[in-house]
Amino acid sequence: MTDRLGWYVHHHGRGHLTRMLAIAAHLPLDVVCFSSLAEPTGLPANVSWVALPRDDDPQPTLPADDPTAGGLLHWAPLRHEGHRARLAAMAAAVATGRIGAVVVDVSAEVTLFLRLLGVPVVIITQPGDRVDEPHRLAFAAANRVVAPWPDGVYAPAHLTALGDRVVFVGGISRFAGRPRPASRGSDGTVVLLGGGGGSDVSEADIADAERATARPWRTLGAGGAQWSADPWDALTTASVVVSWCGQNAVADLAAAAAPAIVIPQDRPFAEQRATARALGHAGLAVTVDTWPAAERWPGLLDAAAALGDDWGVWRIDGAAERAAEVILAETGAGGRS
Repeated sequence: MTDRLGWYVHHHGRGHLTRMLAIAAHLPLDVVCFSSLAEPTGLPANVSWVALPRDDDPQPTLPADDPTAGGLLHWAPLRHEGHRARLAAMAAAVATGRIGAVVVDVSAEVTLFLRLLGVPVVIITQPGDRVDEPHRLAFAAANRVVAPWPDGVYAPAHLTALGDRVVFVGGISRFAGRPRPASRGSDGTVVLLGGGGGSDVSEADIADAERATARPWRTLGAGGAQWSADPWDALTTASVVVSWCGQNAVADLAAAAAPAIVIPQDRPFAEQRATARALGHAGLAVTVDTWPAAERWPGLLDAAAALGDDWGVWRIDGAAERAAEVILAETGAGGRS
């Protein structure tokens, strides 16, 4: 009997965890998460957590090696106890835990490892130039690939080549369906929404922008400001939201119908830059490559306000449910009794 779903949650930033929680709410299965993240507080009743050892901490007693196996993999360090232990933990869970399938968000190595164990794998992919050999192998090994954005806005060739194995479900936001205020605030507040993945924008940069615009700025999770676990009120009342360009941030902007300026941060495979280009081409947000000089900000805010708040094409409504349907179909289970 296979009445449980495994889920590999990458430890970088908070987006992978947030996405899992949004989708798990629509799964009639127990979900066993594997991650190097510490177990979060307040997990839903159907979600449990297996903390994995890290495999990226240095072990100076080991000789230097090529952790990519000559470019075949992204990261598989030789003779690393943490790496070996994390794979062993997942193998043991699969062998004894009635796990019918595993969602991988994200890791090419974990995808290949689980497929070698004979487990159906659903990849949740990300934007960017994912055409290298490790990604090619992972996509080939996966049963299905979930792309959490709409193909009408961004459909890279390496994904469309997978045919019906890839499903573009739309942007997955934890705020989908949450009521918005009837109108935005009238004081011209600008909200700067940072993310958990880091950036090089400083407090001085933000202060310069605030002075140049003569508007109040509210900063969440950037420039040393405290990160907010629930920025909904800020997103739905700001005159304009300035945001990085991760998938969860963009989905939250769409759910909030926020006039937005997006600034892609440097991430592997140019993920955020690919998203920003797609948003700009679709006219959904004002996009800039780097943090602008102070004198540019007034014009950028005016341009964002002129775009309006129509984010419907990002397909937020029902996206988490559509992802859950794709995943559930691969488990071979009918759900919890």
